[in-house]
Amino acid sequence: MRTLNKIIVVGASLAGLRAVQTLRQEGFDGEITLVGAETHLPYNRPPLSKGLLRGDDDILLPGAGELDDSWSRGRTAVHLNPATRTLTLDDGAELGYDGLVIATGARPRPMAAARMLRTLEDALALRAELERGHEHVVVVGAGFIGGEVASTARELGLKVTLIDSGRRPMLAGLGEVASAWLAGLHERGGVELVSGVRVQAVEEGRVRLADGRAIPAGLVVAGLGVVPNTEWLDGSGLPVDDGVLVEETLFARGSARIVAAGDVARWPHSLYGGATVRVEHWSNANDQGAAAARNLLAGPEESRAFDGVPNFATSVHGSRIQTAGLPHLADTATVVAGAPEEDRFAVAFTREDVLVGAVAVNSPKDLIKLKRRITAGQPIYDDQ
Repeated sequence: MRTLNKIIVVGASLAGLRAVQTLRQEGFDGEITLVGAETHLPYNRPPLSKGLLRGDDDILLPGAGELDDSWSRGRTAVHLNPATRTLTLDDGAELGYDGLVIATGARPRPMAAARMLRTLEDALALRAELERGHEHVVVVGAGFIGGEVASTARELGLKVTLIDSGRRPMLAGLGEVASAWLAGLHERGGVELVSGVRVQAVEEGRVRLADGRAIPAGLVVAGLGVVPNTEWLDGSGLPVDDGVLVEETLFARGSARIVAAGDVARWPHSLYGGATVRVEHWSNANDQGAAAARNLLAGPEESRAFDGVPNFATSVHGSRIQTAGLPHLADTATVVAGAPEEDRFAVAFTREDVLVGAVAVNSPKDLIKLKRRITAGQPIYDDQ
């Protein structure tokens, strides 16, 4: 019979914090140990590329200061043994558990001689560099982190070049119409956009491109996506493939005592025919951390499938871009409200006539309508 007296939550960011809070809210009165690589209280990551770079230090997550459980700050997990139910930390400490929540998140893909942005320390160091007033800032990678950094640097009055290997910024996630509009927005915002070319090297005072061009650079920031933090699970027997592979209930495959949540979890989504997905956005970590904790307490047989529709939002050059679902799975995209030339529009993405994703630019009400239809698996966007 499965008994839970000691639960370890590995990862002290949003998903981990939500898991701890939910365990207590659901009445678990046993021992909880929170293991976190950073020494700070859990904080919001989205502001790191926006408000914090402009001087706003209010990033603490609600409830972070109320943690009253055992907290291993500044410690990382280095090994897991599910057979003995033990977790080994980088200082050699060995912790036993009855239940485990894996919420170790992800880390940026590295680029030599370029600044990364993932942690509070990264953001503070980048803010100091921006305040120095570099003549030319080069951002490599036009995803949401790169786009936000480029936008923020322009707000600070700096010259910015944004380089991306793709044909258009965020093409896979936004589709043709919205990515074309975003490219134009960057250019209207004063960003020099260089697309369709890779960076060959970051050299002293410049960035060398694969086509032979050299872009002057006083500061280089890389936003090349992330890699899930799963190396510490090597040898554990847990299945890992671009994330921890879990059931739709978020239990690690083959385990009744281990769940995963947030950027590190890859699960089969019922709304997409069981296709496995890994979502790297705030709302998913928030919702999944709570769902994983509830399911861990309930046990595999009584747990519920996690079928939340992925959500994402970013703000660049004063415009708000929101997505729902998985637009990249679509075979058709249709503008259903507004128009790109008006800087307000919404795009519905369908696969075999069923809504699978949506993108809205400065149009939050349309995004809400589309998300409801994605959740319901409805085939038609209708204003009624």
